[in-house]
Amino acid sequence: MKRMWKKILFCLIAVVGFLYWQDNGLMITKYNYRSKKLPKAFSGYKILQISDLQNKEFGKHHKKLVLAIEKQKPDCIVITGDLLDRNRTNIKSAMELINQIVKIAPVYYVSGNHEHQSGAYDILLSFLKQQGVFVLENEKEKIIKDSEYISILGLKDKSVNSQYNQVLSSLCQNQKTQFQILLSHRPELFSDYVENDVDFVFTGHAHGGQIRIPFIGGIFAPHQGFFPKYTSGIHTQNNTTMVVSRGLGNSTFPFRINNRPELVVVTLFSIE
Repeated sequence: MKRMWKKILFCLIAVVGFLYWQDNGLMITKYNYRSKKLPKAFSGYKILQISDLQNKEFGKHHKKLVLAIEKQKPDCIVITGDLLDRNRTNIKSAMELINQIVKIAPVYYVSGNHEHQSGAYDILLSFLKQQGVFVLENEKEKIIKDSEYISILGLKDKSVNSQYNQVLSSLCQNQKTQFQILLSHRPELFSDYVENDVDFVFTGHAHGGQIRIPFIGGIFAPHQGFFPKYTSGIHTQNNTTMVVSRGLGNSTFPFRINNRPELVVVTLFSIE
């Protein structure tokens, strides 16, 4: 009997340890992207993506997360929504992270559904702007390097953006000649990004499908349902490439399985 309880205890410790590692074992996923449209000055330009943090902290005051970001030496940082969580909104925690990463590289932000559902969106937005973050809620900016530039566009989350398709079409003017990067929370809108001929899109929202089955992928994602198509990785159709971050935090479902929290790093290369 005593031996049996030892085995049960060992199994419980192993399961708890595995779940902790799955939720906290931060990993970096790197992609290279090549385009003839990309100005030569931007060849080697490195973009780091933060998505779906959901108010999670990696180490005290985000120390582990910030160190991981610093180590990648990004040229810019993009945040694709759900910095806050509607169920445990913590503005102070989000501010602590932003205060640190704006010192690493320029930061560009678009909202997710949780910011708007948290009741603290206006406070967050004001703080982001005060800290010099480029808030791209249905807006665009130029990133300039050596007298050349690319455009970075931001689409406000669809939950509060009923005219998002018209907004997207308006933002994507001159897409035939300018290299354009779009920040949008939602990967399930991929066909709209393709229709508007966006070059590269950063998205999140799917949380990697939460539980991932080998050779199958994620089990469930919001607004895609069971066995969703877009939960992670790179997807290309026509002239549009979309990356889907598995995100960093959890919300309604408390665990990640085969789906460790992820920072995405994309390096751009110009094709002669």
